[in-house]
Order: sequence, then C-alpha cells, then structure tokens
Amino acid sequence: MSTIDYTRELSVLEGKHALRELDDLIAKPLETKPDKKFYIALAITLSMTGLFVLGLALTFYYGIGMWGNNIPVAWAFDIVNFVFWVGIGHAGTLISAILFLFRQKWRTGIARFAEGMTVFAVMTAGLFPLIHVGRPWLAGYLFPYPNQHSVWVNFTSPLLWDVFAVSTYLTVSLIFWYVGLIPDLATLRERTNHKIKKVVYSIFSLGWRFSNRHWHHYEMVYLILAGFATPLVLSVHTIVSFDFAVSVIPGWHTTIFPPYFVAGAVFSGFAMVQNVLIMIRKIFNYEHIITVDTLEKMNKIMLLTGSMVGYAYAMEFFIAWYSGVEAERFAFLNRAMGPYAWAYWIMVTCNVVSPQLFWFKKIRRTIPVMFVIAIFVNIGMWLERFVIIVTSLSRDFLPSSWAYYKPTLVDGMILIGSFGFFFTWILLFTKALPVVSMAEVKAVVDGAQPSHKEH
Repeated sequence: MSTIDYTRELSVLEGKHALRELDDLIAKPLETKPDKKFYIALAITLSMTGLFVLGLALTFYYGIGMWGNNIPVAWAFDIVNFVFWVGIGHAGTLISAILFLFRQKWRTGIARFAEGMTVFAVMTAGLFPLIHVGRPWLAGYLFPYPNQHSVWVNFTSPLLWDVFAVSTYLTVSLIFWYVGLIPDLATLRERTNHKIKKVVYSIFSLGWRFSNRHWHHYEMVYLILAGFATPLVLSVHTIVSFDFAVSVIPGWHTTIFPPYFVAGAVFSGFAMVQNVLIMIRKIFNYEHIITVDTLEKMNKIMLLTGSMVGYAYAMEFFIAWYSGVEAERFAFLNRAMGPYAWAYWIMVTCNVVSPQLFWFKKIRRTIPVMFVIAIFVNIGMWLERFVIIVTSLSRDFLPSSWAYYKPTLVDGMILIGSFGFFFTWILLFTKALPVVSMAEVKAVVDGAQPSHKEH
C-alpha cells in the first residue's frame, strides 16, 4: 500500500507544518495579550449587547406592549428571532456529529468553532421564549415537577415541546463541545507557566495524560455523543416547526414544515459559520488550517440546502392550490402580492437566487463573493421566519381583524442586541479556548498516519 499524503489528499492543511508549530499557531491567540482591534470589536459587541439589556429592561418594566405585536399579529420579532437563532445553531452539530460519523476529514479545521457557535446561538435563542411570555419570573411553571398547587403544564402544547427539545439540544451540544476540548486543554496545561491557568486547565482536562487508554475511551465517548447528537439535529427544528404546523392558521397548517425547517436551519447555520470563519482565518492567520477547499465544501452544502429551501417554497404554493382550500390559496397569494410582498421577494432573492451562484467554481472559491452571499442568506433566512409568522397572522380568517404589523424601536433594539450578545461570546471564545481542535488537525497532517510500507 502506498503512503498517503493526508495534507494533499484531504485538503485540510496546505503546507507542511510540524506538529509543534501547529500547537504554537493554534494556541497563540490564548497566550498573547489582545490587541486594539480585539478591544474595538469587543466594545462594539458590548454596545450592541447594551441595547439588548436596555430593550429587555423596558420590556420588563412596561410590559410587552413596548413591542409592535398585537392582535392579530400576536407573534412577531420575538418568535422570529427565536426560530432564527435555533436555526443558526444547527450547523455546528451537523459539522461535528454527522460529518464525523461519515468520516469527512475536512471538518477538522472548523468543527471546534462550529460546536462553540452552536452553544452560543442556542443560548441566544433560549432568551426569547422567556421574554416572550411577558412574565419570565414565572418560567419555573414550564417545568413539570410535582407541586402543592397541582398546576401541571400543558403537555399537548408544542411550546412546551420546545422547552424540552431546545434544553436537551443545548445540554448535549455543550457536553459534546466540552469532550472534544479535553485533549486540547491538556495540551494547554503542559504549555503554560501561568499558575492560575495551569490549575484551571488541570481541572478541566480531567487528568488527561495522552495515554492509549485515554484516547481509546475518548474516541468511544465522542462517537457515542456524535450518534446521540445526530437525531437532535433533525428533531429540534422539527419540533420548532410544530409550533406552526399543528395550528389551523392558513399558511402554517402544512406537513412540509418539518423537513423545510431543518433544511433552512442547516442553510442559515452554514452561512453564519462561513461568515465568522472567514474573519477568524484572516485575523489569526489560519489560512492553511481553514482552507479555501473547506470553505468550498461548505458552499456546496449551502447550494444543496438552498435548493431544498427553494423547492419547499414552490411546493408550498402547489400544496395551497392543490388543497382546494380558499383560505390557504389566499394566504400564499397574500405573501407574494400582499402588503408584505417586499419581504417575500427579498427572501426569495437571498435564499433561492443568490446561492445558485455557487454552481460556478470560481465563485465558490472567491472569498469576498462567498462572504457576501452568506450575508444575503442570513438576511433571507431571517426574513423567511418573518414572512411565515407575520404575513400569516396579519390576515387570518376574519377580514375585520386584519392589520399591518410595524416593529417598534424596542423590537429593533432587541434584534440588534441579540447579535451583540452572540458575537460577544464568539470574541470571548477566541481568547479563552482554541477555536481549532489541535488533536483533530494533527491527526490528519502528512506523516501522522502509519504508512504501512512493509505491506
């Protein structure tokens, strides 16, 4: 059997860096003081987070009447943002778990960051159901525990299913992320001379000694967690789609929502991962770890999932026509030609038209172009949730109750602030933990695998 050059074969790394040099490069952001650019970026994200806190303070003090939603549009930016951020979190588990099970080695350079992004996105998403209920201090009643009042939650409500689905997804994603970090924390423990850091790394590396026994147990646990996390990718956004699909509102009551939502979640999640990775690879000089080949493969997945989303858009209109239900037909004509037609056609342009440019290899490998397309995808996917929720609610069965929803300043503050909250965690992550898995990348470099020359 001939020697396999994993560097060239898998396109995970470009160039031949010694394993020690890889450790030095990946650990450099953690071992050096932040520069001015980092503090400027952190100041911007914290300012955006400040808007988030201010918006929440106004909401808690005056009530959700500070938002623009009202009857008939009882759900608006709150649930739009919730569904959007849950979707963003899907790419991380897909890259880490499903691609790991399929032995796709190109994921090694991006898996750690995608896992972290999943945790931060789900943390952001989890805030919105709490503030949307209006009285978050009573959220304890969502948990089904025996109590003296005999007050039990409504197990038939998909809103309660969200509580279990999202909390389970966050727990498994957090454990999966942490288990992958253990070998790298042990490496950082051996590298540092800082007493406090050494203690922290020693505690969280759980006594890792790089022994064969430790690696054996680690790989077994990682495989089990990957297998456990894989169905969660499909189940979480399926259950989120049930918030709409089990209702009788025209435009919501459809069986296409579960696969449609899952495809859209992976679509938007990959776009967000790609956007942030392009900046990370430039800032930390990770160009030979997060390669153009890896970004191209991500673009191919975005092309696939974007085409699936476009197919779902077309099928929604076909199903509405084929059903023969007048209210369903009107709901979809209203999306395309009603007062919110601007949102619908921007959504179609961003989600269906722009990803089709990835059919061309030159565009798939041109970083500025793919960066802009991914931004369009995220804009389009946010508008998709807006169109589904607001357009369907604004014109229901009774024309006498029709209304046009307009967001308020507080709505905008919470939306912008949610991005600030998310990116603040991303920035802190880049300075606290390795954004690339040292162990996984070193496992696929040239010379890391046995050559079996004797055979």
